[in-house]
Amino acid sequence: MNQPPLEVADIVRACGARFMERSRRWLHWSHVKVLNAIARCRTAALGGHRDQCPNCGHQAISYNSCRNRHCPKCQTAARDRWVAKRQTEVLPVGYFHVVFTLPHEFSALALQNKKEIYRLLLQASADTLLEVAANPEHLGASIGFLSILHTWGQNLLHHPHVHCVVPGGGISPDQTRWIHSRPNFLLPVPVLKIVFRAKVRDGLKRLFRAGKLVFAGELTDLSRWNRFLAFLEPVCKKEWVVYAKAPFRGPDHLLHYLARYTHRVAISNHRLLSFDGESVTFRWKDYAHGNKKRKMTISADEFLRRFLLHTLPRGFVRIRFFGFMAGPRRSRMLQLARRLLETCLDCGVPPAIPASASYQCPVCATPMIFIERLTAAMVKRAVAAHQDAINDSS
Repeated sequence: MNQPPLEVADIVRACGARFMERSRRWLHWSHVKVLNAIARCRTAALGGHRDQCPNCGHQAISYNSCRNRHCPKCQTAARDRWVAKRQTEVLPVGYFHVVFTLPHEFSALALQNKKEIYRLLLQASADTLLEVAANPEHLGASIGFLSILHTWGQNLLHHPHVHCVVPGGGISPDQTRWIHSRPNFLLPVPVLKIVFRAKVRDGLKRLFRAGKLVFAGELTDLSRWNRFLAFLEPVCKKEWVVYAKAPFRGPDHLLHYLARYTHRVAISNHRLLSFDGESVTFRWKDYAHGNKKRKMTISADEFLRRFLLHTLPRGFVRIRFFGFMAGPRRSRMLQLARRLLETCLDCGVPPAIPASASYQCPVCATPMIFIERLTAAMVKRAVAAHQDAINDSS
């Protein structure tokens, strides 16, 4: 993919200091850390390394990445490593994509209690799938799957939801056979909605009783139990959003989907269209109106505010495995699943998605190799020397 002409880092460098000064009232140190990391990513401030072409001897200096998980430029390598590990875990069955969405009424509560609410969202959606799948009236099997938390909508506003990637079937209760789902049907969505809603409702009540919820600002009144129930119950009488997408078109399509989806951040650099120093224009897809492609222009401060809505608590794991794919038993249970599917360990594994190759020599197209690590000061001296050489030659 071509280098985008505009990056989130450009907006942070131009407006970040002003934005942080104006937003001191609510800005957290973790937000500042993210903005500083993005601004310094792949600049001399983080040092770099020297690469050399083994064929023609051409050398080049590259800046280091910040490796912050919220940085749009730092996800490719981590994504490729993660997807490579999933190669041997894909079963030779159809896969389904189920999405659970937290009602927008809980958005402010979730932003004040990210760790607790996001953990509840992931666990409640997983428990819903496990419970409904285990019911003999539906699938009657133990399933295994992975869940991915996303907290944003296309317009960058807060929209917490979980994407679940589920094999089409599961292991029977006595672990003697694989129970297949129907080709284009996994579990009844109306049932999933009811169970998911109940689990989130009960989970929120438990968190309140345990004193694990924070109520600040406009939510202060909810710190009283009767007020909290008055807020909670009407939302839990509405129909919640759970939907199942069409099954993936084979294991290779599944892995390409995971490569696109698992390590996303709130917005990619390629969606940015323009920045005039005061406002930002970006592309977004309006799912509420037939997936129409639209453009949105907002102030730089509002853009950065929306971007920071999606920073995750330190150490929070947004990609999790459940059911027979959870924990240390994953390998053993996957082997059992393959055996029940009458396949060997090497069968049914899709072609590997290659990891991103090192960049090529601009002179002879040979892959460059690492030869030296450089500090920030060394990078600045090397770049200055290179520029002097260019100036002397001209």
